[in-house]
Amino acid sequence: MTRKIIFVPLALMCVVIIAGCTKLNEQVLDESSVTGLTDKQIAEGIIAPVYARLPNIFQHTTYFALQEISTDEAILPYRGGTDWGDNGIYLSLHKHETTSTDPNVRDTWNFITTGISRAVTAINTLPTNTDPNAKIFLAEARGMRAYYSMLTLDLFGLVFIKDDLGESSKILRGEPALEYIKSELLAVEPILDNASGPGRLSKPAVWGLLARLYLNAAVYRDTYAATFTFKNEDMDKVIEYCDKIISSNQYALAPEYFSLFSDNNHNNKELIFAVDQRNDLNGHNRMAYFSLSGDQFPLPAYPNANGTDGPAITPDFYRTWVNANLPLDPAVADPRFYKQNLSIYSNPADSCVDASSYSINRGILRGQQYGLIRRNGVFLKCSNGKMLVSKIFHDTRNKPTLPVDFTEAIDFSVAGSNYNTGYRVEKYEFSKTSVSGRNFGEHDIIILRLADIYLMRAEAKLRKTTPDATAALADVNMVRAARTATTPAKPLTSMSLDLLFRERGFEFYWECLRRTDMIRFGKYEGSWTEKSNTDRQKRIFPIPQTAIDGASNLPGYLTQNQGY
Repeated sequence: MTRKIIFVPLALMCVVIIAGCTKLNEQVLDESSVTGLTDKQIAEGIIAPVYARLPNIFQHTTYFALQEISTDEAILPYRGGTDWGDNGIYLSLHKHETTSTDPNVRDTWNFITTGISRAVTAINTLPTNTDPNAKIFLAEARGMRAYYSMLTLDLFGLVFIKDDLGESSKILRGEPALEYIKSELLAVEPILDNASGPGRLSKPAVWGLLARLYLNAAVYRDTYAATFTFKNEDMDKVIEYCDKIISSNQYALAPEYFSLFSDNNHNNKELIFAVDQRNDLNGHNRMAYFSLSGDQFPLPAYPNANGTDGPAITPDFYRTWVNANLPLDPAVADPRFYKQNLSIYSNPADSCVDASSYSINRGILRGQQYGLIRRNGVFLKCSNGKMLVSKIFHDTRNKPTLPVDFTEAIDFSVAGSNYNTGYRVEKYEFSKTSVSGRNFGEHDIIILRLADIYLMRAEAKLRKTTPDATAALADVNMVRAARTATTPAKPLTSMSLDLLFRERGFEFYWECLRRTDMIRFGKYEGSWTEKSNTDRQKRIFPIPQTAIDGASNLPGYLTQNQGY
């Protein structure tokens, strides 16, 4: 069963998306054909589709795959030699050998360009709408077009420019592309309000996007550079926009780290901009189930809602946690690493749990896993009616003697690809309403949060010609000290770009930031488990072959990126 987003005004207006998104064409019937709807309903029906592709973009096999599996934070082998094979696309992605026919690259491209297309439709349709909110909706549509353009610039090295529905898009790269996005965000910033987030674009969200844009400007100007030149004036702008957000006092760092990724996170004061996945929207649970074992069943009410034995973290990334916290275990030293919810892990006698309070552990999962035991399609119970919790095995994989005992070691060898290899990540909560594991995710997926604002400001201070390491250290320690629901991580005593890169890994792991961070910090051509490619041309992805073929009637319009 799958829920669909149904926007009645949109359905009545018959907005038709043409499948080949390269030229960004849409056909919109005249508003005069819509009867019985107020301008308010029409305006809401126009702006809603602009956001509606965000859940698709932030799926496990689209933006997440490109941003995380291509890095040291995530690796996905052929599980058991068969599962997640997919013609080797995840192996290639991790090794920086992706080709233009990769379906994950294609789907990411199509979802983003569809978002741009819908934004252009809204930009052309809203100016004649008389509803008082139409002006803000128009600014949101224009700002979302800029955000989607940031994604295409970051992933593919280009942006599309199109204002008139009857025109073909123009393509910009490098400095002109950067300046276009910047000008669009600056144009809408005065119009947007301060309080429409996190599920909609707000003024603080634009400040955060501008900070992110200026921070990466050196990369976007010269993507293949041996070293990047970070301009003082760009870093000053990063600091300026981060200061605006922090001094607005609208946001607060969350005391409990994993609350940021729970079902009810929409009103968490740390979120600035996010994919709205609340109950009435088309949310998915893919960020939560992707890494779990197929024999981990997080919901007592749903014996079909399980994991998929997907990616794990690499040993390289895990060791950064260990080395930073010695002699303490990272699970003890840093509340961002792990949260225990099942008491059986520390008290083996706690094997009977009320169904209403059952909740799996969060964060980075290591070693033997315990959970619900399913037999003949139902979960076993204790004699007192509570849920039986015990050591779990790979029963769903027809390996009943193989324990779900996650190991540090994982690679593309036969042994390293077994179902139990690699430490797993359960950062986003497995949504309580998911019936199949896939659908009904109700956690907002974070695009921007306050911790990133502090760490972007810290980085900008470090990248100035005259670095201010003291102020940067204060920003980093502000974030570390904020997680007071348990003992927070100890303050650091010094700060450098390498330490900041490590800290960003601890704070933002599996939040779709790692590839962009690695490129900016000069780490993307490095070596880690199963990856040794040093080709700088692999910093951006190939343009999908389907897009190039679709534009073949316009010679020279869309050319493949270097190295593909």
